Amino acid sequence: MQTPQHATADLAAGLRLPTNWLDYTILAIYFVVVLGIGFAARRSVKTSLDFFLSGRSLPAWITGLAFISANLAATEILGMAANSAQYGAYTVHWYWIGAIPAMVFLGLVMMPFYYGSKVRSVPEFLLLRFDKAAHLLSSILFAFAAILIAGVNLYALAIVVEALLGWPQWVAIVVAGAFVLAYITLGGLSSAIYNEVLQFFVILAALIPLTILGLKKVGGWGGLTDKLTATHGGDFTTAWGGTGIGHANPLGANWLTIVLGLGFVLSFGYWTTNFAEVQRALSAKNLSAGQRTPLIAAYPKIFIVFLVMIPGLVAAALVPKIGTAGSGLQYNDAIPYLMQELLPNGVLGIAVTGLLAAFMAGMAANVSSFNTVFTNDIWAKYVVRGREDAYYVRFGRLITAIGVCCSVGTAFLASSFSNIMSYLQTLFSFFNVPMFVVFIVGMFWKRASAKSGFWGLLAGTVTAMVNYFVLYKKGVISIPTDQGANFVSAIAGFVAGAVVMVLVSFFTEAKPAEELQGLVYGTRSPGMTEAPAAGDDAWYRKPALLGWGAVVLAAACYIPFSF
Repeated sequence: MQTPQHATADLAAGLRLPTNWLDYTILAIYFVVVLGIGFAARRSVKTSLDFFLSGRSLPAWITGLAFISANLAATEILGMAANSAQYGAYTVHWYWIGAIPAMVFLGLVMMPFYYGSKVRSVPEFLLLRFDKAAHLLSSILFAFAAILIAGVNLYALAIVVEALLGWPQWVAIVVAGAFVLAYITLGGLSSAIYNEVLQFFVILAALIPLTILGLKKVGGWGGLTDKLTATHGGDFTTAWGGTGIGHANPLGANWLTIVLGLGFVLSFGYWTTNFAEVQRALSAKNLSAGQRTPLIAAYPKIFIVFLVMIPGLVAAALVPKIGTAGSGLQYNDAIPYLMQELLPNGVLGIAVTGLLAAFMAGMAANVSSFNTVFTNDIWAKYVVRGREDAYYVRFGRLITAIGVCCSVGTAFLASSFSNIMSYLQTLFSFFNVPMFVVFIVGMFWKRASAKSGFWGLLAGTVTAMVNYFVLYKKGVISIPTDQGANFVSAIAGFVAGAVVMVLVSFFTEAKPAEELQGLVYGTRSPGMTEAPAAGDDAWYRKPALLGWGAVVLAAACYIPFSF
């Protein structure tokens, strides 16, 4: 099919794939395997610890692949391709400074606190470090955010299936939600994790051919950069071009807001406190495996950027007006458009399966973390306390069903954003960043009082929302793009939360030193004195070597994109 130079208004409506029996057979096989894993994992679920944290029994390579697969969802596939089509090569920042340093920090610094304290969730750590008010507020905020983000994955899946296969959105949403509900309620977190390992390889099988054929279509990397430079300017294909303070660039952000807003606040807020990710590390069989989980995941994360950025750049080169009213294509349509243009049957079936796997992995990660937090941190601690363990397993399955139904509703909220990555970053600035500031102050400052956690979390959340909805949306301050506004909101929320925590701590009583053992940097608890297992002296079992290696490799990848 010839690529149109100017997409017509009905092009998006014409995004239909010529799927045949082979493609549908591949899809059917995948869904059968997914449900089979759910039934197989059901046999291992005997206690609530098995259901919510896989009995803390999984090896590091399993949890590491599940860790990256849980993130390899709408954020990665549609969102980052849309980001690249809209902003260009600036997308690399979301990986090399917006992920890798935070993942290393989680593994080397924060996992000993999480794993050593034997908490079942991220909010539960706040209960130990601060008080019930901070714990309950963080649990509610996280549960709400998890449902919103699960809805993003459902919406992303729906628009792809509708565009490519012709299914109505509601059918795609219901079918995908039903499959996720089935395998999580059957096998709990173990089922989700083993499916995420499978989904990781299926997703790669979908993205690699699309990237290679896309580059071939535009004449290789040289042809791609020439086309984009001619239509979008020279800064579109560089990481730092035009990011000087006061300069204009496609991203609408300068180097300071990129480094502080994305590289520190948003990045660390997401990777270190998002329980949908941390839950995978907490399911590891020991502290060493828990620490290595995000570090193992960091290595594929370094290179996945090419598989999502290049298709977005190719779409921008083939349809220069993508995302505008005249093209009929949203930025979110970059991947579906290329699939229609480039992939033959068979490969097409793998690609569609890969997309479905990505969205289901992201939704499963958020739903499984939602059911853990709601059951353990809200229901069991404040509503129905002291019941037998089997009761909470049954309730966990029930709240999973409720969470999936709620996700169907929140899927439609995402439809108002042409770039779902912007929507996700907005959610992270509201929910993850304020939680991160409470964690970081509480972990490194013994004087932070029990009351400061609640007020810091509340102040950070409210400030980020006010900055975005009032100052930015109402035009009180001028910020060129939604992404730039997200960076500023994140910085504002972080600063407000930290300032309020310091002020409240000066006027309220600190927790006794004996209650802070293992919860503040420089203190230790019995759970953190674990002896290394046999064979842990190998270099690839040493978290520090893995972590610094990932940071150095990510820094080296910046060099070709810096000029």
